[in-house]
Amino acid sequence: MLAYGKLPPAILDGLLARIPRRDARVVVGPRIGEDAAVIDFGDRYLVAKSDPVTFAAERIGWYAVQVNANDLATMGARPRWFLATLLLPRGDPSLAEAVFADLLAACEELDISLCGGHTEVTPGLDRPIVAGHMLGEVEKERLVRKERIRPGDVVLLTRGVALEGTAILAREKAGELAGRLEAALLERARNLLFRPGISVVADALAACAAAPVHGMHDPTEGGLIGGLYELAAAAAAGLAVDSSRIPVLPETAAICSLLDLDPLRLIASGALLIAVAPDDERRVVETLAARGTPVAAIATVMPPAHGLRLDSAPFAFPDRDEITKLF
Repeated sequence: MLAYGKLPPAILDGLLARIPRRDARVVVGPRIGEDAAVIDFGDRYLVAKSDPVTFAAERIGWYAVQVNANDLATMGARPRWFLATLLLPRGDPSLAEAVFADLLAACEELDISLCGGHTEVTPGLDRPIVAGHMLGEVEKERLVRKERIRPGDVVLLTRGVALEGTAILAREKAGELAGRLEAALLERARNLLFRPGISVVADALAACAAAPVHGMHDPTEGGLIGGLYELAAAAAAGLAVDSSRIPVLPETAAICSLLDLDPLRLIASGALLIAVAPDDERRVVETLAARGTPVAAIATVMPPAHGLRLDSAPFAFPDRDEITKLF
C-alpha cells in the first residue's frame, strides 16, 4: 500500500520513463530531482512548475505561491505568472475568501501575476487543497542545471531544517503542543512561515549572481534527506553528508522531540541546497550572509559509486515524510 506523500522514486521513475519527448523545444522534461520543466521560447527559456499544498490548511494560499515560486528560482528563473486550482470542502464561503486573500498577498510580495485557475467545492474533502502552476522565465545563459554538478563540489544549506514542517506543526497541532512547550517558542515556530519565511527566491537569485552555481534544490516533502536524494539523483552523483554540520532550529528540535519526529525527514521548504565549486563557496556564503541568510557547508559531491551516505550510513529517499505520521 502506498504511503501518503510523494510516490516512491522506483515507481515514479518507471512512470516518467514512459513519457515521450514530442517537442524538441522541451529542454528539461520530467525527471526525479528536477524542480521544473524548461521550454525553449526563442531568446529565453520558459520555466514551468506544478505543485499542490495538501498538508497545511491555515495560510494554504500563501504556501501554494511560495513553494511553486521556489522551484522556479532553483533553476535560476524569476517567477512571473501563477494559476491556482482551489478545491474546497463544503462549508463557510469565508474560507474561499481567506485563501484568495493569501494568494493575492503572496503574489504581490513576489511581484507575480495571478492570471488564472479554477475553483470548486469538492466532495470527500475535510480541508482545502490548492494546486498551483507557476510560470517564469530566464535568460538561456543563466539557467541552472543540476547536470553541471560534479565530484568535489560543496553542498551548502541555507537557514536550517525544517522551517515549513515546524510552522505547519505549530499551527495545525497547536492544541496538542500548548502547555507542553513554552508559548514564546510556539509563537516563533508559527511565525517561521514569515520570519525568515519559506521563500527561497531572493536567496537563489542572489547565489546565482554571486558565482557560477552548479545546481540548486529546495527540500520539500521528505525533508532535507529527501532533498539531498533528489539533488544527487538529478546530478547522477554520490554524496558524503556530515550530520554534525546540519543546522536544526531550536523550535524544530523541541517540537520534533515532543512529537517523536525526525527533523531531517520533515517537510522543509524555506531551506535551499546549493552546489558550487570549492573555489566559489566563499563568495556565495558571503553574499547570502550579507542578506542575513546563514549558510552551512553540509556535504561534498562524490562519484556515483560512493552512493549516498549520512556520515557512514547509507540513506535513501524516506518512505514517507515525517509530517504524514500526524495527518
